[in-house]
Amino acid sequence: MTWSPASPVTGSPQTGLTSPTYTLATDVAPDVNGVARAVTTLGGTQTGVEVSSTSNPFTMLATRPKVLRTLPGLLANGQLPSVPKNTWIVSVRKGVDVLSGQPKQVMLARLEISVPAGADVADPESVRAALSLLVGSLWEQSNGLGNAIISGVI
Repeated sequence: MTWSPASPVTGSPQTGLTSPTYTLATDVAPDVNGVARAVTTLGGTQTGVEVSSTSNPFTMLATRPKVLRTLPGLLANGQLPSVPKNTWIVSVRKGVDVLSGQPKQVMLARLEISVPAGADVADPESVRAALSLLVGSLWEQSNGLGNAIISGVI
């Protein structure tokens, strides 16, 4: 897997976070098909944000399918019987307070990308374009998404 975020990662703009950066350390993925990182140092102004610890995780994990699926053979009529999907997942876990004096709870932000088998060979430029739009829009709209989650208004 080539997922290897540069450290420090420059965070996207968010209300209350000024020039956020996140220094990452290699972590142990919970499964052999994943790559994990833990946030060890914060940069910029991030008042109240804490780095990763055992009871207060701030981690990233990228996983690929355990078995990469390919297209099956064609039926006698020349049609595919099915098109399997290869699902890739990137997630961030962050310990959050839910009420003063109570134990931290873990927030999970998970991005799942399900790619039809064969698209990587037959149409890689469309796969890349979809990912470009997704990541670019998340970057562009990070603050709006954060505001929507906090306010409940989309």
